Amino acid sequence: MEPVTVVIPTLNEAETIGAVIREIPRQFAGDIIVADSGSLDGTQAAARAAGARVLDTGRGYGRACALGAEAADPACKIIVFLDGDGADRGDLLERIVGPVLGGTHDFVLASRTRGERDAGSMLWHQVLAGRLAGFGIGARYGVRYSDMCAFRAISRSALQRLQLQEMTYGWNIEMQMQAARARLRILEVPMPYRRRGGGASKVAGSLRGTLHASSRIVSTYLRIAATSRPAA
Repeated sequence: MEPVTVVIPTLNEAETIGAVIREIPRQFAGDIIVADSGSLDGTQAAARAAGARVLDTGRGYGRACALGAEAADPACKIIVFLDGDGADRGDLLERIVGPVLGGTHDFVLASRTRGERDAGSMLWHQVLAGRLAGFGIGARYGVRYSDMCAFRAISRSALQRLQLQEMTYGWNIEMQMQAARARLRILEVPMPYRRRGGGASKVAGSLRGTLHASSRIVSTYLRIAATSRPAA
């Protein structure tokens, strides 16, 4: 079994999930898990047809990520997360996985704000949210991030040590905060970012989605910052 498992959380991504799966270089990731939150548009069937394993995880972005990671083959050493909308560059997986495979880093994130972005791929408030989160985490733990991109790789042992609890859209910022607190070897990689390949964004696609995700991110930051001291 290859040492890398890719976990793709989805909710109604039938238009794009097949292309996302087929784009992932199999020499780096032979095990691809689609962690689906109850799609009604045929996402699960499309994912299986493209060669992925499919889990029905129930609602919750963080829940999908957590259960997908738990389902990885026991021989897996690295977990990669990316979205199923076609915006993340799965064909460039080596840039994310390479430093972890090479043993120089524990946690590698794609930075959309430092890379080239298609026009309209990120809204202004998404860019601002990443910068504010980076400032807040830097002030608390001394590690400054530029983004909260879903595209990331982490060693399985490091992920297990972080003991993430957030089952909502706060999953990504909790991982970044706990990784900084644990003094993992962290690297941000500038990465090109595309407009989503189809469907509507669950977060940026509506005011309600944006407000809901933002509230979960803020509440997660406050909870973690209040309960976890910076590592000595």
